[in-house]
Amino acid sequence: MTTSFSNPNAIILIGYMGCGKSTVGRMLAKTQNLLFEDLDDIIARDTSTSVPELFVEKGAKAFRELEHKTLKELLEVADCKVISLGGGAPCYYNNMALITAATPYVFYLNASHITLAQRLFPEKNGRPIIAHAETQEALQSFIAKHLFERQSFYRQATHIISVDNKLIEAVVEEIRKLI
Repeated sequence: MTTSFSNPNAIILIGYMGCGKSTVGRMLAKTQNLLFEDLDDIIARDTSTSVPELFVEKGAKAFRELEHKTLKELLEVADCKVISLGGGAPCYYNNMALITAATPYVFYLNASHITLAQRLFPEKNGRPIIAHAETQEALQSFIAKHLFERQSFYRQATHIISVDNKLIEAVVEEIRKLI
């Protein structure tokens, strides 16, 4: 049985914030000579404000609605590109179903809560969801709980790539071998 995808040439990167979706996505797009799109950047551009400001000004629910609408529009344009999604995007509305119906190339960049806390703690104040964490250990605990809640969505990806202790180039090469 063959599956028909609505956007079969798109390459979609999902995972928790700090796992490297944007960095890997940009490098992957460059090596494959493809367009790179970051869902959060599109939302920021279209609203003329940053995602953290949107969360504070409009609230999480309004942001998630806008994110869903923007994702649908992005997936409707069937072209060959690399798309990185915000960490929560796969977890709301029917976004994961939309993503997996669009392309066979959905990659979950899987990082441990320890790796994520190390990467995110220095920039936590710019990220409203984790700004409350007073210590790196508190951030690790929060991320571990949050990851547990999101795993069922992330694990629906076609491919799971561990990014712990790997250079960006190694992650990109691993993805390139699967597309």
